[in-house]
Amino acid sequence: MADSSFDIVSKVERQEVDNALNQAAKEISQRYDFKGVGASISWSGDKILMEANSEDRVKAVLDVFESKLIKRGISLKALEAGEPQLSGKEYKIFASIQEGISQENAKKVAKIIRDEGPKGVKAQVQGDELRVSSKSRDDLQTVIALLKGKDFDFALQFVNYR
Repeated sequence: MADSSFDIVSKVERQEVDNALNQAAKEISQRYDFKGVGASISWSGDKILMEANSEDRVKAVLDVFESKLIKRGISLKALEAGEPQLSGKEYKIFASIQEGISQENAKKVAKIIRDEGPKGVKAQVQGDELRVSSKSRDDLQTVIALLKGKDFDFALQFVNYR
């Protein structure tokens, strides 16, 4: 019988991020506490730009955006937001969406699977994802449960389960 396998990836659906950004922009334009503070959120290339006239307000814009991401099922581990920076009279925060698993993080995950996972489970790095295979589907389920129980500093999704 052929091996069963699944892939571990770290991907974010761009359309969902865009929808969350549009919802946040709409809420910011309508909320009374953002009136007259120049608060805004928008795409700036492939980064997200948040602006307001005070450090607290720009952090509140980031908070609104994070809540919209959560409602859309996007892990906040994929969002990498910088510190508020003063630019003229405006405070700005640049944020980016992280995708893909770096080589060192893939090696960490593979080591956890080797050390703590069931015997006979193989993990191999393929570019920015990880392929996990085994003869037993139950072992693969065990690996998924093991990894979901761990706290990584990057988002994980399990795809192509076959």
